[in-house]
Amino acid sequence: MRPGLLNEMAELTAQHFVLVLVSISIAIAAGLPLGILISRKASLRTPVLGFANIMQTIPSLALFGFLIPIPFIGGIGKRTAIVALILYALLPILRNTLVGILSVDPAVRESAIAMGLTGRQLLWQVELPLAARTILAGIRVATVTTIGTATIAAAIGGGGLGVFIFRGIASVDTTQILAGAAPAALLALLADGGLGWLERKFSAA
Repeated sequence: MRPGLLNEMAELTAQHFVLVLVSISIAIAAGLPLGILISRKASLRTPVLGFANIMQTIPSLALFGFLIPIPFIGGIGKRTAIVALILYALLPILRNTLVGILSVDPAVRESAIAMGLTGRQLLWQVELPLAARTILAGIRVATVTTIGTATIAAAIGGGGLGVFIFRGIASVDTTQILAGAAPAALLALLADGGLGWLERKFSAA
């Protein structure tokens, strides 16, 4: 593999990593509070989860295309790619946060309330620690999926490893395709392994 290609691979891998990191960070910042909210308000579960489900069912390239003409969040480039990736990452984070909190043993919850814990203390000291493994599993799924989906960002000028893949397909160049696919697969394996290790730590705690 020629040196110029290696340098470009390093640059595009860094771009890909930033795309995923920003998208997942925002998805967690939005998904966790929303998941907690719908665990408290059953009336909001259907519309919130319904919206996240719809986002998941739209083909990735189509969603990128739908977002382009929308003012402020659309256009060509990284911003639109990040918005699309956030929408795709929301469902597993939302769903697992809800399931994790609702799965806490009612007897444990009642005992905590009997001990005088407030609603906030119950959430932070009992429910979230017990739900942590399930929530992390959702974040793990969202992260691995986002790493793969982020390759589509190149189609709208978002950069990342998809640049190699699209270029390789256009020129029927297997080396270019592998230059994009291999680092993306490695990133996904590293993320899966790292978050899986965290899950096991919470299980052992």
